Amino acid sequence: MPTINTVTGPIDSSQLGYTLVHEHLLLRSEAVAVQFPHLYDDDENYRKAIEQVTAVKSRGVKTICDPTVMGVGRDIRFLERVSRETGVQVVAATGVYSYNEIPQIFQNRDIDFLADTLVRDIEVGVQNTSIKAGFLKCTADAQGITPDLEKVFRAVARAQKRTGVPIMTHSHPATENGLKQLDIFEDEGVDPRFIMIGHCGDTDDVDYITRVLDRGVFIGMDRYGQAPLPYELRNVTLLELITKGYSERMFLSQDYCCSFDWFPPEHEFYKNYPKWSMTFLLDEVIPELRSKGVTDEQISTMMYDNVQRWFGGTYELPSSSVSQSASIS
Repeated sequence: MPTINTVTGPIDSSQLGYTLVHEHLLLRSEAVAVQFPHLYDDDENYRKAIEQVTAVKSRGVKTICDPTVMGVGRDIRFLERVSRETGVQVVAATGVYSYNEIPQIFQNRDIDFLADTLVRDIEVGVQNTSIKAGFLKCTADAQGITPDLEKVFRAVARAQKRTGVPIMTHSHPATENGLKQLDIFEDEGVDPRFIMIGHCGDTDDVDYITRVLDRGVFIGMDRYGQAPLPYELRNVTLLELITKGYSERMFLSQDYCCSFDWFPPEHEFYKNYPKWSMTFLLDEVIPELRSKGVTDEQISTMMYDNVQRWFGGTYELPSSSVSQSASIS
């Protein structure tokens, strides 16, 4: 069993338990938080995180993977504090979150300089602490994989090969850029069993999602409760993929942000997604999936077993692009 870095120390993968694989305990504009800290209420942000994490713990969640990295306000001491207070294991990430450019320090140096930086977070510690990151994160959205982002993807790939920790991406299914992300990872020689292409549930194009899955990777069905699809449509897609036999390579999560500064409280974003929370998946989505015939074993696979496979790269790669069908009772 592989050893996984959590913010309170290493654990064996068998200790992960029921896992929410994509949630943010704190997400904010990094430069603003440093330059204008008076705009933030640190005590309130902490209260919100404790409230949400405690709620999912009471529903059986043992581990949260938090993919907050450079660009969206990663605060490793905050994650440690929440984990110690609640008793929920938190696995932090390293990487770069950007849709376009990266800081000039990385623009004007080579890929391996950035890869070395990411490896240090995993092997030495994040933000001059001894708290080590447990996985890698990179992003590309509608703008596509710009030259700067390609540098990030290649650096993440090289860091993965050096450390053995898995990769999670932010993808944009409408432009099918998950496939382009995989082209880079494959060119760098990354084992697909350590790759999760995130946000695949943002589309109901099962053909596209299947083409991603047939590259041998995991996918994140990880935005329950928010844009661009209502959860009912997400469930239709998920059910079809389960029927096609892909439950062993899918994750369910919400991409929930306990604190989120992109929009003011009165913004229509919150009005459009009133159910978005860290407990929505557990309280409403999974019960509905069960009512549609998804078995407890299939739920356990997506919420418990797959995270161990992802961290360990321990599932059998598909022998062809044709998946075996699986029944929904």
